[in-house]
Amino acid sequence: MASRSWQPASSGCRVDLYLAGRANPDRLLSYGFFEPVKSLAVNNTPMDSHSPFVSVLTPFHNTQDYLAECIESILKQTYDNWEYVLVNNCSTDRSVEIAEHYVRLHPNKLRLEHNKTLVPQLQNYNGALQFISRESKYCKIVQADDFLLPECLRLMVQAAEQDPTIGVVGSYSLEGRYVAFDGLPYPSPFVTGTAIGRLYFLNDLYLFGSPTQLLLRSDLIRQRTPFYDEAYVPFEDAAVAFELLTQCNFGFVHQVLTFTRRDNPSMMGAIAILDYVEPFNLMMLRSFGRNYLSSVEFEEQLQNKERLYADVLVNRAICLRGRDFWNFHRGMLKRMGYSLNSARSWRLLLSGLNTSLFSPKTAGNFQCGFRRLTGMTKRFAKKVLLPKKLTNPSRV
Repeated sequence: MASRSWQPASSGCRVDLYLAGRANPDRLLSYGFFEPVKSLAVNNTPMDSHSPFVSVLTPFHNTQDYLAECIESILKQTYDNWEYVLVNNCSTDRSVEIAEHYVRLHPNKLRLEHNKTLVPQLQNYNGALQFISRESKYCKIVQADDFLLPECLRLMVQAAEQDPTIGVVGSYSLEGRYVAFDGLPYPSPFVTGTAIGRLYFLNDLYLFGSPTQLLLRSDLIRQRTPFYDEAYVPFEDAAVAFELLTQCNFGFVHQVLTFTRRDNPSMMGAIAILDYVEPFNLMMLRSFGRNYLSSVEFEEQLQNKERLYADVLVNRAICLRGRDFWNFHRGMLKRMGYSLNSARSWRLLLSGLNTSLFSPKTAGNFQCGFRRLTGMTKRFAKKVLLPKKLTNPSRV
């Protein structure tokens, strides 16, 4: 995709006005930061027979504990003009049986597709997107362990239809027990794609979560094969959103419309304990920041994000984090082009060490490291220094 440099808006909008705008949303509008197109006042009247067709998509593999709840949430939508495509990735539990049950009950709305061979999760999602209807104007991915609230499709389609340049629609989401993706002043149903990127890179305002949280325009999906880029795993869903918003705008619904489960095994759940936030921020900035920021802004943010990441690595080294932690971060550093043979990397680590030595957290990190070291020493002594137990003491 061709890179698009950031250009100041003719209205003279500035991101540093965002924080003031949270207290006074009208001020943001007056500076042109957000462009109001239509009011998103909620009404309970159903959309007519000419409402846009939506392809809802759920790829699944061994999700018998959650799949029925997911499917039921689609059937309870107040919006009617949709199809629901379920894609089985060679499940070995009762997931297929559950899906077939609902397909039999609703043959005109639901269909079940099957992968011939088991494929990794990202390939499964990319393959599943090939099944969406050619007639669909919008696509809504719903992960098999998540679900939608009843008004989700109607309000998201309504938000998307307010302007033809909108290609991505988000909303508040219930992430486990917590409401996430707030921060946009109310009301802001239309935000330029450039503004969304700048809010993230300059103000750390992140507005897209899992695929469940977004509605996408189907033509944008058809233009990309594969849709998700494996180079950004496990952050491929954020990466594609930043790419799309260089060519379209963003709609937002100020209501909780989706639920994402956080208490089950998943790819993101596996790295949640590995301090992934700083490498995620740095990877997104290095990959997409130039599309949204001026050269001066980009360099300032790059130095800041590198310093924050170095602080994390040094503090975790003091804390003696384990093998999984360092395997993950070695991989992230390599993917971003950092090498321990470069002078820049060493300068960053020394900067992080200097910061850590004077940080109030340092004492806690050393205590954590001491506890880990003590535990490792005890395990080593027990395994190597103490005599092994006899396997059959009755023969002594």
